[in-house]
Amino acid sequence: MAFVAVAAASVPLAVSTAGASQLQTEQAKATQLEAQIQTLGNRIGALDQQYEAALQKKAALDQQINVTQQQIATSKGRITRDKGVLHQAAIQAYVTSGTSSSADSALFAQSQTTAMDSTVYNQVISGSLNTSVDNLNTAVAQLDSQRQTLRSEDAAAAGAVASAKNATQQAQSLETQQQAALAQVKGQIATLIAQQQATAAAAQQASAQATLASYSSSPRSPSAPPAPPPAPSGGGSGAVAAAESQLGVPYIWGGETPGVGFDCSGLVAWAWGRAGVSLPHYSGAQMADSTPVPISDLQPGDLLFYGPGGSVHVAMYVGGGQMIEATFPGTVVRIDPVRFGTTFAGAGRP
Repeated sequence: MAFVAVAAASVPLAVSTAGASQLQTEQAKATQLEAQIQTLGNRIGALDQQYEAALQKKAALDQQINVTQQQIATSKGRITRDKGVLHQAAIQAYVTSGTSSSADSALFAQSQTTAMDSTVYNQVISGSLNTSVDNLNTAVAQLDSQRQTLRSEDAAAAGAVASAKNATQQAQSLETQQQAALAQVKGQIATLIAQQQATAAAAQQASAQATLASYSSSPRSPSAPPAPPPAPSGGGSGAVAAAESQLGVPYIWGGETPGVGFDCSGLVAWAWGRAGVSLPHYSGAQMADSTPVPISDLQPGDLLFYGPGGSVHVAMYVGGGQMIEATFPGTVVRIDPVRFGTTFAGAGRP
């Protein structure tokens, strides 16, 4: 409620039509860039998933190729081993003329001559051995064909990985460019707003000074109350100095801790407490405990109240048409031009 009332009491920004139009243009650019960055971010996420899927597919194909190569190597080893085993068996059977074992004897049971022995030997070589070798060679050929197919698929997968990676990198590069453009636009927006705020602050200060000057130069009514007694020696200036030491400290609702946070009445109570005057932590009670002061007699340290009975907001006058205050969440303790708007309830001296 305090924020709404104080904001309503502020002097409107003195913005030229051209300045407002430029600000709107930059804000529209920022909105468009943010939407593009959001869309691009979603696309980058999708491309990243495609890249990961391509990597996984290629890894699986690489593993299959390795397994196939191992199977081919194993089969070729078996071919070489079987050739040796069968060859030695045939030679042994031929040399011993079938006497080494019953199985070998069966090979040479009908052999009566060297020619017959040679025939049996050739049968062993061309029969059992060749059949085994042929089977293994067939398996090797099939595995080699499978390996060639896998290699083709692996090459395609590698292309997909490279393509997905390139697309992701291009999208990321574009996103970086858009982020830089957005930062530039936001910087321009901040500059325009700062210019408008400076114009508005200057207008507010000029208005406050004009109001103070008008009160000072206008004749006093005979029925006007006498001027209040001056503040205790060093009291007002000491309170102002204490408050100014907290410039930049964040607004915190209910705050009254130096260096940590203040709300409006917490800042006033703490600052005047440093000057030796105890005040309650509530703007309405502070107004009730203060001596009313005419605007024409404002001195540094005097309090400015807003809202019925000062219940909405309180600030401290620092001189020159300016006041120090803690306004609302998201702001910090700062010096602003004095506001004499419809919510201004009066001034008081602790």
